[in-house]
Amino acid sequence: MPAVDIPGSKSITARALFLAAAADGVTTLLRPLRSDDTEGFAEGLVRLGYRVGRTPDTWQVDGRPQGPAVVEADVYCRDGATTARFLPTLAAAGHGTYRFDASPQMRRRPLLPLTRALRDLGVDLRHAEQEGHHPLTVTAAGVEGGEVTLDAGQSSQYLTALLLLGPLTRKGLRITVTDLVSVPYVEITIAMMRAFGVEVRREVDVFVVPPGGYRATTYAVEPDASTASYFFAAAAVTGGEVTVPGLGEGALQGDLGFVDVLRRMGAEVSVGAESTTVRGTGELRGVTVNMRDISDTMPTLAAIAPFASGPVRIEDVANTRVKECDRLEACAENLRRLGVEVTTGPDWIEIHPGTPAGTQVKSYGDHRIVMSFSVTGLRTPGISFDDPGCVRKTFPGFHEEFGALRARL
Repeated sequence: MPAVDIPGSKSITARALFLAAAADGVTTLLRPLRSDDTEGFAEGLVRLGYRVGRTPDTWQVDGRPQGPAVVEADVYCRDGATTARFLPTLAAAGHGTYRFDASPQMRRRPLLPLTRALRDLGVDLRHAEQEGHHPLTVTAAGVEGGEVTLDAGQSSQYLTALLLLGPLTRKGLRITVTDLVSVPYVEITIAMMRAFGVEVRREVDVFVVPPGGYRATTYAVEPDASTASYFFAAAAVTGGEVTVPGLGEGALQGDLGFVDVLRRMGAEVSVGAESTTVRGTGELRGVTVNMRDISDTMPTLAAIAPFASGPVRIEDVANTRVKECDRLEACAENLRRLGVEVTTGPDWIEIHPGTPAGTQVKSYGDHRIVMSFSVTGLRTPGISFDDPGCVRKTFPGFHEEFGALRARL
């Protein structure tokens, strides 16, 4: 039974780095993800004057509840959305002038709802070029706190950034949310804040965060459930079996829900206390599925959809259009290049059964497009990628690990 060692969760590592930096004391992170995104986040903390000690399996962060140790810094956020959204929010709690910029890809991704909320809280935040996009400058003088309204219909990361900021404000925060996507990611944030000593109260659309700061701790990062989706999907399309240790019943990440989609399609799934196993049965049925809450796994499903016996329709995924690329369009375009019939709408994609023919997949510089269509390649010879290296964003060793799995399956 192939057990696959999946690297740590990107979203959990980023939140853990913020919490560790904000906490009183020294925090040790066990098995954090080491990838371009998380190294960029850690590097950003160092630029802001935080001490980050890194060994291969643990990172140690000296927390500073009062904010960055330097009064002026330039931070480059690379391609990382969590870095680009969380670090300016962390810096706002300190005192100084902090400039942030990001890659061309990240510069295109939106920030405006978060920018507006921070300004409503009295933060002096200016965009140097396009309003609501990087680059930006935060002239920080601490945050008083109080009431704020936020639209998180485009990205739950806006809400996560404000929740994480709450305990660093003088009065705490009361956040009213008008729209929210990817709810499970907010639940990850709240569970992690609890591990660092803060209890968030939720009243329907209002999140109440107390002041008083965080406590340092030792925190183990669970494997990345979005990354695991490619290996689970591989089992489903080949009739093989894959077990991922470290992702079980108590897992924080909503993206583990992807295995329920595979179960509906005909795969055998068992979720134990400490691991999850998917076994392909030789059957993949068509399905209509709402993926609003697990939209990072939409490309994984799109990539295996041609092998289903009926159409696969994925709904409520408008937010995938503002990720590293327009993922909905990227999936449609690549499936058409493979000779598969696809129709799309503003927030849905429908894929018909077909026999994909090998071609070069256009990656759009998006790690998830490459990893998803690698699964298609298990049953379609001749698939290659114009930018296979972009997987370093979340999983630098992906091609080696996936190649080893292919050999075993």
